[in-house]
This record gives sequence, C-alpha cells and structure tokens, in this order.
Amino acid sequence: LKEVMTNSVKEARQKKELTQVQLAEQVNVSRQTIISIETNRYIPSVELSLKLAKALGKKVEDLFALD
Repeated sequence: LKEVMTNSVKEARQKKELTQVQLAEQVNVSRQTIISIETNRYIPSVELSLKLAKALGKKVEDLFALD
C-alpha cells in the first residue's frame, strides 16, 4: 500500500487570485515548478513547502497531505 502525496496549492492560489507566475515569483521558483507541484508531479522540499504555505496564508499541513 503506497501513500500518495496530494496538495491543494492550486485551489489556495486561485482563492488568493494569484497567477502561477505571481506565486512562483513570491517563492523564488519557476512557473514550471508551480505547475509540477499543482499537478502532483513534483513534491517540494520542506523549505519550499513552508514558503508556499506562507505565501498562500496556509499551514503546510493544510496544503499537503498523504493519502
């Protein structure tokens, strides 16, 4: 039984009315990285997860979950 990491980054970003580019600039990564995170192709580091949570006004555990 393999656990899968899921996230609600896209939903949180849209709620804050940020584009992928704007969020990428706030956390100092490329737009492609944001796309990869939102589509669950890339699991961000702890540091990036914390930056995303701060930028989106969420707790890390509210953005990321193991299913």
